[in-house]
Amino acid sequence: MSTGPNRILDEFAKLVTDAAGAAQGVRREVETAFKSQAERVLNSMDLVQREEFEALREMTLKVRAENERLASRVAELEAKLANSSDDAPDTVARRSAKTSSKK
Repeated sequence: MSTGPNRILDEFAKLVTDAAGAAQGVRREVETAFKSQAERVLNSMDLVQREEFEALREMTLKVRAENERLASRVAELEAKLANSSDDAPDTVARRSAKTSSKK
């Protein structure tokens, strides 16, 4: 067994080691308590999780692209309809002439 100053230093080192271990345990407990409290607060705020946000963002981008594609298709069809409307009076006149000549 150690005697004198060496024994005091050994006891002091053991005490410091035990205190450091206890401090780590306290730190873990505080972190756990803080995380659970923060999680409770965030859940009560009704926030969206990152994964849900990203999924919704992707869906929105796809819908926006589809909407733009459909808008250009509608514009195309309207232009065709306008062109066929310009030709329509001639077509109507020809059809009515055919119909009246058959009577």
